[in-house]
Amino acid sequence: MSKMVLTKSSIWVIGPVATVLGVIMNAIFGVLDMANIQNIGLCIILFTFLIYMLLSPLTVKQQKFSKLSAHMNPELQKIQKKYKGKDDQVSMMKMNEETQLLYAKYGVSPMGSCLQLLIQMPILFALYQVIWNIPAYVSHVYNVFKPLADALMNVSGSQTFMEELAKAQNISYSNGYTVEKIIDTLYKLKPANWAELAAEFPNLSELIESTQASADHMNYFLGLNISDSPMNIIQQGFSTGAWLLVIGAIAIPVLAALTQWLNTKLMPQQPQPDGDQNTLANSMKTMNLLMPLMSAFFCLTLPAGMGIYWIAGAVIRSIQQIVVNKHIDKMDMDELIKKNEEKVKKKQEKLGVAQQRVVNSPAKVNTRNINTPAKKAMTPEERQASIKSSTEYYKNSEEKPGSIAAKARMVEKYNEKNKK
Repeated sequence: MSKMVLTKSSIWVIGPVATVLGVIMNAIFGVLDMANIQNIGLCIILFTFLIYMLLSPLTVKQQKFSKLSAHMNPELQKIQKKYKGKDDQVSMMKMNEETQLLYAKYGVSPMGSCLQLLIQMPILFALYQVIWNIPAYVSHVYNVFKPLADALMNVSGSQTFMEELAKAQNISYSNGYTVEKIIDTLYKLKPANWAELAAEFPNLSELIESTQASADHMNYFLGLNISDSPMNIIQQGFSTGAWLLVIGAIAIPVLAALTQWLNTKLMPQQPQPDGDQNTLANSMKTMNLLMPLMSAFFCLTLPAGMGIYWIAGAVIRSIQQIVVNKHIDKMDMDELIKKNEEKVKKKQEKLGVAQQRVVNSPAKVNTRNINTPAKKAMTPEERQASIKSSTEYYKNSEEKPGSIAAKARMVEKYNEKNKK
C-alpha cells in the first residue's frame, strides 16, 4: 500500500469537492458544539444523512432506472435473441432502432444510469476523504491537536519518534515535518500510542493527557473510540475482559455486512437470461454475495468512524430503495407506456418539419430522373441500321479517307449530330 498524507486531499476533482463537503462537515460540528455536543460519531451520521439527501434526486433516478429495467429486460432480451448471429449492417441498424424505441417506451435512457453514477462517484470519494481525515476539514478538531503539535515541533528528537508512529499508520513524512502532518498522526493514535508519547516526552505529559482527553471526548461514540479499528478494540476487550466493548466492536462489521446485504436484496431482481448473459448474471450474483463480506472486512480493519459512515450510508440507500420500489409498484405500466409513447410522438412531430426538409432536398434533385420517360430498348435490327446510318453519315465526305481534313470533318459532323 502506498504512503498517504492525510491533510486536505489534492486529488483532481475529488480535492475541490472534498473541500466543499468539508465546509458542510465543519458547519454541522459547529452547530453540535453550540449545543455542547462535541461528538464526531454523531457528526458523521448527520453529515452522511445530509449528503445522501442532497444526492437523492440522482440516487432515486438511478434506482428508478434499475426498477424499470427489471420490467423492460424480457422485451430487451427478445430483441437481442431476434437478431442473434446477424452481424450485417442492416440487421444491426434495425436492432438499434428497436432497442431505442423500447427505452423510449419505458421512459428511460440507456446512458442515464451511467451518467448518474459518474456524477455521484467523485462526491462519494470526496465524502470518504473528509471522514478519513476530519481535522483537515473541521476547525474545532484541528484546534484540539494544534497546541500539542506546535510543542512537538519545538522538541529535539520528536521528528524521529513521530515518524515511527506515522509508519504504523501508513503516513509519510517524506515531504517534510510539519504541524499538519503531526496532527494527522495524532488524530490516528490508539490509546497505547498516547501512553508511548507521554513516556517519550515527560515534559509534555500534561499537554498530552489533556489533548488525549479532548480527543476521547470527541471520538467516543456509544462507548467505542471511533478513531480505533474494531479489530483492535476486540483484541483489547478480550485482554481486559471488557465484553461490552467486544460486542460493540463486533456489531460494526456485522451491521455493515447486513445493511449491504439488505441493499442488494432491495435492488430489482433481473430475470435469468440464457447463454453468455446468464454467465454475467451469475457473476453479478457472486458479487452481491461478496460485497457484504468485503464490507465486513473493511469495517473490521478501518477506524470505527468509517464503519459508522458505511452503515449510515447503507441504511439511507435502503430507505430510498424501499420508497422507490413502493412508488413504482403502484405505477400502472400500461399508463406509463402510453404517456411515454405520446411524448415520443410529440417529439417526432416537432422534428418532423426539419426532417421533411432534409428528405425533400434530395427528392427535388431526383425528380428529373423520375419524370423523364425511360428510353425504349432497340431491337438487333434497329441497332444494326443505326450503326450503318452513322457510318454512312461520317463516310459521306469529299476529303480523302484517313487524312487530317477527313478526321476534322468527322468531328464537325459528330458535333452537328449531337446538337440536333
